[in-house]
Amino acid sequence: MELSWLNWLYTAVAQVITWIHQAYSTVLDPNSGLTWALTIITLTICMRILIFPLFLKQMRSSRKMQELAPKVAEIRKRYKNDKQRMNQEVMALYQGAGANPLGGCLPVVAQFPIFISMFTVLRAIAADQPKFGMTQELVDSAKHALILGAPLPATFFEASHVAEKVVIGFFVAVSSLTTFLTVRQSVTRSMAQMPDNPMAQQQKILMYISPLFAFFSLNFPLGLILYWVTTNLWTLGQQHWFYSRHPMPQFDAKGNAVPIQPKPGLVAKLRKTTPEEQAPPAPPEPKIIRQQPTRQPRSKRTGSKKS
Repeated sequence: MELSWLNWLYTAVAQVITWIHQAYSTVLDPNSGLTWALTIITLTICMRILIFPLFLKQMRSSRKMQELAPKVAEIRKRYKNDKQRMNQEVMALYQGAGANPLGGCLPVVAQFPIFISMFTVLRAIAADQPKFGMTQELVDSAKHALILGAPLPATFFEASHVAEKVVIGFFVAVSSLTTFLTVRQSVTRSMAQMPDNPMAQQQKILMYISPLFAFFSLNFPLGLILYWVTTNLWTLGQQHWFYSRHPMPQFDAKGNAVPIQPKPGLVAKLRKTTPEEQAPPAPPEPKIIRQQPTRQPRSKRTGSKKS
């Protein structure tokens, strides 16, 4: 999988790994599996923070598409016999609203080069090759680092002991489970917002097939599987945060999205209220009604009788 034109990226990833490992080595054993596990987890988190703006763009674009779902359904009904015109009208609607149907691919596309780079660097370590700016000392440290007894660069089929295979198989199973939960969280939200989505059946199939792809990671180094598990856990938490802050859109009788007040964030929940905010509101002051003397008829003022 090594691509020569991506050597600059491999070198950059190897350099970041070196910096993170050196930072942890100041307080931990540089050759321990804990140090290397923290190095990979930290690298994953840093990468996900860098592409966080792409995630927000993806979620906002997806939300806009969901808000436009009633109008899209109307267009499909109107032009059901003319698919070309229907697609043109739907795309025009998306473009006018600033929604991008391909926006969901951005985070995946951004992660793919890092994934390849991690794979290439770990394979170089497994082959005992100090490439991409890595020193022989760093390669030896990573090659002999054990995570729960399994070498960091080892794959399931290359592991020499049953115990190592069990550890790697466990991480593969966790990777499969977290992949399923990540896809399920997204698909469930999508189906709840667009029950009449014609792609609903395909999304369900994808939800149940996606965990099977994780078993291809039996050919991946343990360090790369740890990277993928960390990515899935981050995605789960990130999606939960966004969905809790942005409830599903609701529509009025005309199919227009009704604005919903987002839920308060964690900071707002933890913020201490002042005594004035905690005290119940003061009752309104009673309204003073002044009694004005009524105007009496002239006969009563003069004491004379009306004629």
